[in-house]
Amino acid sequence: MRLYKVCNKISLLLHALCSAAGYFLIEAISRHSFVEAWNYMTGKPLVFAYNAGLIFVTSLIAYLFRRRTFWRVLIAIFWLLLGIINGIILANRVTPFTGPDLHLLTDGMAILNKYLPAWGVIIALIVLGLFVLILLALLVRGPKYKRRVKFRYDLLMVVVAVAAFAGITQLALDKRVLSNYFGNIAFAYEDYGYPYCLAVTIFDTGISCPRDYSEKEIQRIEKTEDNLPATSESSKPNIIFLQLESFFDPTLVNYLKISEDPIPNFRKLMKEYTSGYYKVPSVGAGTANTEFESISGMSLHYFGPGEYPYKSILKETTCESAPYVLKNLGYTTHAVHNNEANFYGRRSIFPNLGFDTFTSAEYMPEEENKNPLGWTKDEVLTDEILKCLDSTEGSDYIYTISTQGHGAYPEEQLIDDPEITVTGAATEAQNNQWEYYCNEIHEMDNFVKELTDALADYPEDVILVMYGDHLPTMGLTVEDLKNKYLFQTQYVMWDNFGMEKKDVNLAAYQMAAEVMDRAGIHEGTIFRYHQARRNTRNYQVDLETLQYDLLYGERYSYKENGETFERTKMHMGLYDVSLDSMELVSDTDFTYRLKGTNFTPSSQVKLNGEWVDTVYVNPTTLMISGTELNDFDRVSVSQRSNSSTRKALSKSYDRSAYMLYSANKWKLPTEENES
Repeated sequence: MRLYKVCNKISLLLHALCSAAGYFLIEAISRHSFVEAWNYMTGKPLVFAYNAGLIFVTSLIAYLFRRRTFWRVLIAIFWLLLGIINGIILANRVTPFTGPDLHLLTDGMAILNKYLPAWGVIIALIVLGLFVLILLALLVRGPKYKRRVKFRYDLLMVVVAVAAFAGITQLALDKRVLSNYFGNIAFAYEDYGYPYCLAVTIFDTGISCPRDYSEKEIQRIEKTEDNLPATSESSKPNIIFLQLESFFDPTLVNYLKISEDPIPNFRKLMKEYTSGYYKVPSVGAGTANTEFESISGMSLHYFGPGEYPYKSILKETTCESAPYVLKNLGYTTHAVHNNEANFYGRRSIFPNLGFDTFTSAEYMPEEENKNPLGWTKDEVLTDEILKCLDSTEGSDYIYTISTQGHGAYPEEQLIDDPEITVTGAATEAQNNQWEYYCNEIHEMDNFVKELTDALADYPEDVILVMYGDHLPTMGLTVEDLKNKYLFQTQYVMWDNFGMEKKDVNLAAYQMAAEVMDRAGIHEGTIFRYHQARRNTRNYQVDLETLQYDLLYGERYSYKENGETFERTKMHMGLYDVSLDSMELVSDTDFTYRLKGTNFTPSSQVKLNGEWVDTVYVNPTTLMISGTELNDFDRVSVSQRSNSSTRKALSKSYDRSAYMLYSANKWKLPTEENES
């Protein structure tokens, strides 16, 4: 009892000490080293104290309840779990756990087995279960504060602590102990601490209103574009963007010794066609952000640290983009991705970017052509791109997102007889990772040749832009690279009609404007701006103002012409699924053969609204068994994600079909499938 009373008297001090100890443990987990955590604590004591203070302030809510032990343990477990999550994520990618990742948890669960071994998933679930049991035990049987809670005074203490901490935060920013601008989010977490950076990425989102924002200012910016020529009416080449997952030149890594050039075809194209470095907004992860910049022409520099517009503003509104601009010129716009449609929320986001069709892996007959890590190989994309071109008589814009080069890269040797061998890394495990990576991008390089060979003879003009979305997750530093820059890949602007070679380094948000300029297209607010103002005075300042106006402001840019961007009625896949007939094959186990068109390995049958096990035979045949069909049973075929979460692709304009069992020709028109 005496110890209990003493602890109550010095509870705030104990709170502070436990917060500091807990924060040290969080940083040790995040940095995968107690030594690194110690060096951080002693090297940056003010930053360490600030983050420990943040945890301390959040723990003060325990004083508002009698079951203080329960609340203290709950808050401790909360912070500990955040630290563990960050540690696991940093073991597989360069980018730490950020606010937007809270929205990506469904995607994280879908690929959990790619980042944790089976035993790791089991251990994680056991630990979570133990935490839940501990909390339940404390909630039911845990000790209570013996005295009456002085809620008025305790609440005042919490409010004063929060207000004081807010003042300390502003002081730390003013004195540059902290920063709210992260040029490199991974380095920011190392410099400013995990709790602070996580809070910034949660609460600091969007683009702040520029100080001089007004209709007059937007008009001034637009007047600087008056020197642009009119759009050419005759030149409308097909425009294809090919975003290659984690693709870059590994010969730029100083310490690697590679048996042969992994990307000879890409390198040859760089010498023969327009090429250069491609500045991207992320490293090691963040595919969707390079994608957003390349499609929209907007820079991520002005958004919140670590923000994914796909998970924030684009969930709420449409956005001017290359697809929208080119649609106004008669283009048909397609997205192609050999991964599941729901990843990064693309299925619901792409209609807000103006795409007419989206062919994801579920709509590809070759989707099960996988690499050793289970990612669909990029070679399947050649046919899908050609299908997009062949599906229309006019010009097409095709944004293609590859996936074969995706990590995490294995530390053990998965390829028995690798075509390319790699040495020079610090450990054998790292050599294995680089060797796997180099062989995968070598296959991607072969795909590049296959695609350009196919397009070389295509009867229409084609511009094909190819680039890597970010560097691979290999723990690279600036000192490791010959070009001394982590946020840089390379691009090639290939064509089949003899454009002039013009080498220039570009940012991802500048590429669409450059391609349009080369094609004689001078349309779109943001793209005209890049064409007229790149490399001019106040280019970045005015770009920020323009982006704010288009996404968050009054849209003064559209006031004169009244332009609006309506969400498109995007179709999944290029062609409708048809269900033509069903035939009883065996009345022993009630096996049925379903005949139709455009089936894929992701096609799955529903019987009266319930999914049933389906065997994919070929693009015209599916098999089901186990249930006897009766007259007027409703049988339908839809695409369903192959991920562990088994997400159904049954939203707007799915390419599904249904029939009543006794009426073989009654099918639902695709346009009525919208939900």
